[in-house]
Amino acid sequence: MREALYKAVHVFYTFLPAYFANATPTIFGGGPPIDFNRNFTDGRRVFGENKTIRGFIAGLAFGTTVGIMEKEVLRGFLLSLGALVGDLAGAFIKRRAGLSPGAPLPILDQLDFIAGALILSSRFFTYDTITIIFVIGITLILHVFTNMIAYFLKIKRKPW
Repeated sequence: MREALYKAVHVFYTFLPAYFANATPTIFGGGPPIDFNRNFTDGRRVFGENKTIRGFIAGLAFGTTVGIMEKEVLRGFLLSLGALVGDLAGAFIKRRAGLSPGAPLPILDQLDFIAGALILSSRFFTYDTITIIFVIGITLILHVFTNMIAYFLKIKRKPW
């Protein structure tokens, strides 16, 4: 039990840059959308109005700063960039499915950013199966909890 708790704390600490990168755009986003209001070949927006240039830059800056504070600059940058790209990929998939920005798509909404962080950072860092299982579990729990808090604090318009 003690080892599992230690592992959970270690995994949480390791992936903090991705969590910060994912959460920061909610607070510091806004402004011009990253897709410049353009549509994809299917006639739908590429990402939607909730994915902004300012949010992307803020997420990358905050996440990378956390990595610097952890003395893991490269990992922090890669986890942050991967989280943001993963979130964009999730938005792209949702637009292709005809879902509007902010509409829920369970599992994708919770894991797109952490999948992006894992995929990008794993080009340079190795994660064992237990770490991947822990980060997915922690992310599912944290994502629901933090989104509810952001909703009640009126930072987010919807609790998901």
